[in-house]
Amino acid sequence: MRMRLFLVAAVGVLLTAAAAPAANVHATLQMTASLQASAAAGECLNHQGPYITLSGELSFGGIDGRLVFRNNLKGTHEHEEPVDAEVVLLPLGETIRFNKQPVLGGVGGNPWIYVQFLDGDMNPISDEILLGRCVQGLDPTGIEFLMPTDVDVDVTSGECQNSGGPQITLEGELSLGGINARLVFRNNEKGTHEHDEFTDVTIVILPAGESITFAKQPPQGGVGGNPHIWFQFLDGAGAPYGGELYLGRCTQL
Repeated sequence: MRMRLFLVAAVGVLLTAAAAPAANVHATLQMTASLQASAAAGECLNHQGPYITLSGELSFGGIDGRLVFRNNLKGTHEHEEPVDAEVVLLPLGETIRFNKQPVLGGVGGNPWIYVQFLDGDMNPISDEILLGRCVQGLDPTGIEFLMPTDVDVDVTSGECQNSGGPQITLEGELSLGGINARLVFRNNEKGTHEHDEFTDVTIVILPAGESITFAKQPPQGGVGGNPHIWFQFLDGAGAPYGGELYLGRCTQL
């Protein structure tokens, strides 16, 4: 299932993008994320290996956008007071729940079971974590990590001379980096046997490129008189991902 994000936000009154200037902002951000997972095992003595079900939730640290309006270029006026408006692109704590169907794999004879988490390109982002021995029950586990996230935002302006501030529309897409789990089955605890026999199977928890659909509107804001406009990405706690990006004067976007 593919979920696409269409972000719609406004400062003032929404306008159609086709009738107004627009600027594009693109960034690849390292968004904080956490994963909590539980594994259940069945048919542990099956000679083909046990059946494993992995379930849990994936939570995101959030991404916000901030529009900054100034009546002159930044730094050229000693007493300038900028006005800004924040937009929630991906809410802090947004959660995806997953419940994967049982997968068959491993070695027979009540194996030891480990999990290792991988990014969307199958690169490890954790060590192997021991869940337990099949018939004795498996422990829950979790990790915190950074998920590469591509964000594209189109900033469209209109009514730039409005005394209450310009009217801005944001539209865009946020694409998540993905995460996978590698289940490893061993006939003894890792490192305790020179001729360890093991096998593994990989489960896709979140495919790379998945997106989340939502729409938010920021508060009205801005300064009149065709202001200069900057854009800045923030994490869900309000900390900047980087510096402000200058988009241009309102009528020049």
